[in-house]
Amino acid sequence: MRNKYAVILICIVALVIIEKENNIISRVSDKLTLHQTTQTLESQVLYNASNALVLMEDNSSYPEEMYAENDTQFLKAGHKHILLMATTRTGSSFVGELFNQQGANMFYLFEPLWHVEKMLSIGTSGTNASTAVWVYRDVLQHLFLCNFSMLERFISPPPQDHVTPALFRRESSMALCGEQVCTAVIKDVFERYHCKTRQCGPLNLTLASEVCQAKKHRVIKTVRVQQLDTLRSLVENPQLDIKLIQLVRDPRAILASRMVAFSSKYQNWKSWAVNGDIPIEDEQVKSLEGNCNNIRMSAELGLSQPKWLENRYMLVRYEDIARYPMRKAAEMYKFTGIPFTTQARDWILKNTHASMEDSGVYSTQKNSSEQVDKWRFSIPFKLAQVVQQVCGPTMKLFGYRFVHNKQTLLNRSFSLLEEKEFTLS
Repeated sequence: MRNKYAVILICIVALVIIEKENNIISRVSDKLTLHQTTQTLESQVLYNASNALVLMEDNSSYPEEMYAENDTQFLKAGHKHILLMATTRTGSSFVGELFNQQGANMFYLFEPLWHVEKMLSIGTSGTNASTAVWVYRDVLQHLFLCNFSMLERFISPPPQDHVTPALFRRESSMALCGEQVCTAVIKDVFERYHCKTRQCGPLNLTLASEVCQAKKHRVIKTVRVQQLDTLRSLVENPQLDIKLIQLVRDPRAILASRMVAFSSKYQNWKSWAVNGDIPIEDEQVKSLEGNCNNIRMSAELGLSQPKWLENRYMLVRYEDIARYPMRKAAEMYKFTGIPFTTQARDWILKNTHASMEDSGVYSTQKNSSEQVDKWRFSIPFKLAQVVQQVCGPTMKLFGYRFVHNKQTLLNRSFSLLEEKEFTLS
């Protein structure tokens, strides 16, 4: 009889344990955690922005099962992978073009993470933006390995049979303008992006992957990754030979440029410039301060050269590129180990002496020497003061001089740049 009760008790305990396990499994299923590797869950996560954010909560990578077969390729000798990190209005489109114009061996992508940012912001009001950095890292890894499958899941509307007309600024990549990736060719003069005077129809991402794999070097430009430490696993990936170039610019110039390019988003700043004191605790001012701090901390990490970043990090000021475009381009090419071709040199000569009429807000054609100080005549002195107050440590690190009155701000003979070399410690 005693044995009978013991068996019943064991059964009851087992049922309780099973029920608890079922509850746990149910909760895991509801949250779509990273450890779910089935194809069905993968599809749900990557097509649903809210679930993608939940999935990233533990700051982990996607499971290995989610990587396509070509992600197992070995690093080929001489192949280079370059990530150009910047923020908006730092001249990153121009600097990216220095690599885009390298020639036949270059596969360049312009802001592919735009799609990720856009989808992850749907329904989240940006409140979980900090978790997006882990998604960015994994998407970048796929792209450096010429695998577009993960990016596809963030493109809206979803590609059909791996064909999309919606890749953001696809025309900014010479490699994506060739006949190999075009589903249709429309005769059109397309000189702005130097796409061989033709504009393609929808992009076949399978063909794009094949073209990417045929190229020796791959460069991605993004303004959506500012925290250098989140890229460690990417840099240490033995399948890649990644080097990071961080592009910085005087934060006063960045604000002045954003007020022009993104006018509607900067109405508060315009009002403050006219109507009186600037609320230093305002959310937009705090956002500026946070951006400056992120940039500075990443630069401090990179310049300190920890073992995982040794010989893999370079800091470049936009102002130095604008003043000495050929010299700084040569330095960046030398750092990356990519040949500095005649084609790239010719493009620099042609596009750093453009007339002011050619230099639109988003143009890569610049009279480079004119760009360095242009902002000084468009930003009110009181706004420059606020930037100096909240971004002071960042400005000091990068060698940007402070101004203490309007007259100095407008005086071109007073340089706001310290002559500074960012040597590695």
